[in-house]
Amino acid sequence: MDFKNLGKKSDFDFSAPDPDILETFENPAGDIVAPFLCHEFTSICPVTGQPDFAKIEIVVVPDALGLESKSLKLFLNGFRNFGAFHEKIIADIGKILFQKLSPKFLRAFGDFSVRGGIAIKPLFLKFSDKISATEKIEISEKIKNYDRIRHFDF
Repeated sequence: MDFKNLGKKSDFDFSAPDPDILETFENPAGDIVAPFLCHEFTSICPVTGQPDFAKIEIVVVPDALGLESKSLKLFLNGFRNFGAFHEKIIADIGKILFQKLSPKFLRAFGDFSVRGGIAIKPLFLKFSDKISATEKIEISEKIKNYDRIRHFDF
């Protein structure tokens, strides 16, 4: 495997997310639940210019491709100085990752810090159109099991 960023110093512009930085590899693990957690996500409010903070959880049930984690970190860091509403950020993350990975299932959840007394927690969910109804049920059960046993404060 020849990764562009893994194990190397990253020279990256953090002013906007760059989908081209995302790297994949052939999925060697088969049918698993692969969660990615980012506890230090930041972006910018497009109205006030103030920073927004969040915990981001991305859960993937891969098909043929796995997601290289450093490239995901760099992609998410691209939102650091990017102005967008919380809902758009999570929708963009979900759509871009789904397009890049073509997974069986992908969930992106943003647990944004309270601003103005209101917490915003957008959720993106998508199943592949290529899987059967039975496989959707099996994946849903795996996700339910993961949600029951995960050990972090979300």
